[in-house]
Amino acid sequence: MKLGMIGLGRMGMNMARRMLQGGHQIVAYNRTPEKTEELVKEGAEGSFSLEELVSRLPSPKVVWLMLPAGQPVDDHLAHLQELLSPGDIIVEGGNSRYKDDIRRVEALQGSGIHYIDAGVSGGIWGLKVGYCTMIGGEKEIFHYLEPVLQTLAPKDGYLYCGPTGAGHFVKMIHNGIEYGMMQAYGEGFALLEASPYAKSLDYGQVSHLWNQGSVIRSWLLKLLEDAFREDPRLETLTGFVDDSGEGRWTVEAAIDSGVAAPVITMALFQRFQSRKENAFENRVLAALRREFGGHAVQKS
Repeated sequence: MKLGMIGLGRMGMNMARRMLQGGHQIVAYNRTPEKTEELVKEGAEGSFSLEELVSRLPSPKVVWLMLPAGQPVDDHLAHLQELLSPGDIIVEGGNSRYKDDIRRVEALQGSGIHYIDAGVSGGIWGLKVGYCTMIGGEKEIFHYLEPVLQTLAPKDGYLYCGPTGAGHFVKMIHNGIEYGMMQAYGEGFALLEASPYAKSLDYGQVSHLWNQGSVIRSWLLKLLEDAFREDPRLETLTGFVDDSGEGRWTVEAAIDSGVAAPVITMALFQRFQSRKENAFENRVLAALRREFGGHAVQKS
């Protein structure tokens, strides 16, 4: 399939690379042309405006957005709505709020342009292992896009979740769970660090041990093992832990639906608290975000 990729950041660039490796044709566009030129050297077609990108695509045109959530997505959608035709497809693959998806589909009504929301998880490791992808929107458009989704995802790694917003809603809950898991690991290692046995413990070895048949084994623990091997007490980091929106939206959904979510809520609030202190558990969270997502950290 030939499609346009708009946004070549940490996720978008490697997703485009994986599509190219899978035999798809990519027309690439990025606000800064250097990223576009980099991908052209790897086999993509370059475009340096949205008009040029759209002109290079066959009908029905498929345009995949990987942009920061919020206004950047809305701005690009408004411009694309002027350029695309009935039957064309927009895939919003960033971390958008599901309520924004619903609003955007309403704005596109009457244009005949299809809108798909795709929640994508995989971070900086997705190029190698694939991207877990959660899809919302029209089911027939989902089926049309399956060749691309099969290329992006590992085996059994993509799912049609329901109508507009469902993909990003499921991804939002996924990230809320992630908050809670990371918080639990952070607190556990902080308890080890505060124990009388701290000096005799190698946290890289502990992380490796717990991944050998333990009920708390996970990929996050593997990433923690890597982080501890590099920096045994995470002394080069500060425990400043940012949040990118999904945790807040998950807590808001819990309030709206009357579902108790104390672990996720506390994990979100702990991230706020992390910006005022340099606790060991927060350095664990910062290290994990760096390892799986390439998120910026603050050095000590």
